[in-house]
Amino acid sequence: MVVGAGIFKTSPMVAQSLPDAGQLYLAWALGGVLSFVGALCFAELASAFPDAGGDYHFLRRAFGRRLGFLFAWSRFAVIHTGSMALLGFVFGDYLAQVVDLSPWLGTHASALLAAALIVLLTGLNLLGVRVGLGTQLGLTTLVIAGLLLLGLAAGAQQLSGQPPATQGAATLETNWGTAMVFVFLAYGGWSDAATLSAEMRDEKRGIVRALLLGLSVVMVLYLLANWAYVRVLGLPGLARSEAPAAELMRLALGRGAELLMVGVVTLTALSVMNAILIAGPRTTYAAARDLAAEWRLAHWNARRGTPSAAVVATSAVALLLVGLGDLTRGGFSTMVDYLSPVYWFFLVLSGLALIVLRRREPERLRPFRVPLYPWLPLLFSACSSYVLWSSLVYVKAGAIVGVVVLAVGALLLWWRGT
Repeated sequence: MVVGAGIFKTSPMVAQSLPDAGQLYLAWALGGVLSFVGALCFAELASAFPDAGGDYHFLRRAFGRRLGFLFAWSRFAVIHTGSMALLGFVFGDYLAQVVDLSPWLGTHASALLAAALIVLLTGLNLLGVRVGLGTQLGLTTLVIAGLLLLGLAAGAQQLSGQPPATQGAATLETNWGTAMVFVFLAYGGWSDAATLSAEMRDEKRGIVRALLLGLSVVMVLYLLANWAYVRVLGLPGLARSEAPAAELMRLALGRGAELLMVGVVTLTALSVMNAILIAGPRTTYAAARDLAAEWRLAHWNARRGTPSAAVVATSAVALLLVGLGDLTRGGFSTMVDYLSPVYWFFLVLSGLALIVLRRREPERLRPFRVPLYPWLPLLFSACSSYVLWSSLVYVKAGAIVGVVVLAVGALLLWWRGT
């Protein structure tokens, strides 16, 4: 649920904000370590309070129904759907790079490809969670193979003694806030695994292994990918690249390898979007179930093992956001602007929720406990607050749209008297 298209798109933006390769590696290592701290918090919450709503359930239990429903609204209208649209644009941009569709689709090629992919994945997930998870496992295996291939290509060039394409500093300015917004965007998604906590075969240890072991592997892969980028492209070359993975493969192994990597990246976007469609609608279903059991969104299809109505609704909002990205001509960057501040606002609260629930329900059985409590939860919330502030500074106008949509959800809750 984490490893995906972010590492293929965000590394150049991180390189644009940092002056040397050492700081680049440090940023990605810090992103992994701080995400790991967050995963420790979520592992305790998910093992103690397993529920299909994931962090919606934790926030609702800690801070009350209104905040819980506001979070569910943000997942439905901003975070999950914005992420799907963002990844759809990655898919469309990379595919359009090797297949010229402009004669038929014009300037809307990327958006139309993104929309088509959302419709396709919706159909797959409506077939049932078994099909969705099987598809996810196959695609994730391919993604990991692609990241390892980047490292092998860079290693082959190092053995040949060929220097990087460009050397020197990427920028004369250092902006760690902006860099960490994009680093954490690439690491984003680990918290969504908590929505599967109620469906684990091993109720005590399953979610802990999923979060901690999985995130450790992701951090290693991301550091390997960035080393490969810098080794082949150089830091300035990475900062200027629109498609660093494809460019790396072309320089190291030729045109055929470039086409192969473009295929991997497009399938990576497909993989993560599929993961969102597995996890995201479960939060919507859980919130609708708690708010009004008779709502269509509160229906669980027992035969197929999916919240079918919530899947369709999530996809419909994602399609609207693809239209917004196409209208603004921003695509990927518009979606980053749209979802980042809202996402980090609720991660701050999730870290604090662990402390609240420890105090409020001390007798609750906790198969896993965060070490160094309460310092690690406080560290996670503090770091999340810093990224929240940085995202508001970076995204500017896009942040306003996301915050307005969140405010609409608050007004709806007030109107219903929830």
